[in-house]
Amino acid sequence: MEPNSGKKLEILVDGSSWQRLPVRTHIITKDDSIADVVKKYAGPHLQSGDMLFISERIVAISQGRAYPIKDIKPSWLAKLLVKFVHKSPYGIGLGSPWTMELAIREAGAARMLLGAAAAVITKPFGMKGVFYRVVGHDVNAIDGPCDYTLPPYNDYAKLGPAKPMKVAKELSAAIGHGVVIIDANDLGANVLGKSNPDITDNFCKAVFKDNPLGQSKEQTPLCIVRKVA
Repeated sequence: MEPNSGKKLEILVDGSSWQRLPVRTHIITKDDSIADVVKKYAGPHLQSGDMLFISERIVAISQGRAYPIKDIKPSWLAKLLVKFVHKSPYGIGLGSPWTMELAIREAGAARMLLGAAAAVITKPFGMKGVFYRVVGHDVNAIDGPCDYTLPPYNDYAKLGPAKPMKVAKELSAAIGHGVVIIDANDLGANVLGKSNPDITDNFCKAVFKDNPLGQSKEQTPLCIVRKVA
């Protein structure tokens, strides 16, 4: 297992060294079982004490929660709200009418409007993330087409995974190791699901702060996290 381009295998967290071992897979589709994917690709490499971190993207895709943008018809509300979204170089997020439409369908128009209003009111006070806290439903995991996204998903928009906590626990039971479902980019990481509360969010964010996963040409949406003896 080699690090993705520009990344390192080891990282120091709270005085301990941890390896992040990227695992290459085939291109995941809605016809794949995420449990089968994990067993096939990560299973042979797992050792005692290892944890498996999984990109939320492939969990959502395997659940059929990714849609061709040609099949998504943005509403007037989606076209309005998207005008106020900050555009990031690290992902579309809700910065497209297609992803905004998915967010409205997932959380409901009323909650989206309430979140937008709360964000506007609190912005002068320097408060960040208010919109996502109000809206909930993991809409911050919604993402859309980017040039660097692996085909065919460069023309797709996707929701976050459904019931990520439940999925993490089921996968952990299947492989006998701790599982974390994570939404990571070069700005940081957000934990969506984990099999064991003893795996703290702070640890997950620290060990993944430079986003060691690669889902473009690398095709490494799985990552074994192993403490260095």
